[in-house]
Amino acid sequence: MSVAKVTEIIVESEKSFEDAVVQGVKRANRTLDQVKAAWVKEQQAVIDNGDVVGFRVVLKVTFLLKD
Repeated sequence: MSVAKVTEIIVESEKSFEDAVVQGVKRANRTLDQVKAAWVKEQQAVIDNGDVVGFRVVLKVTFLLKD
């Protein structure tokens, strides 16, 4: 039997939403064992002085708990 937990993280990238997701999963994988999935709960464009300067995502990351 496996037991999973879901945690929420917020990630920002200057490049794209896709880059924010990739970087968020990489970062979560450094801290959490057995990351199995991530889904985008929310996306936001970061605006400064009328220009888009960043891409923010709220991710729900699923990982397995140790036995």
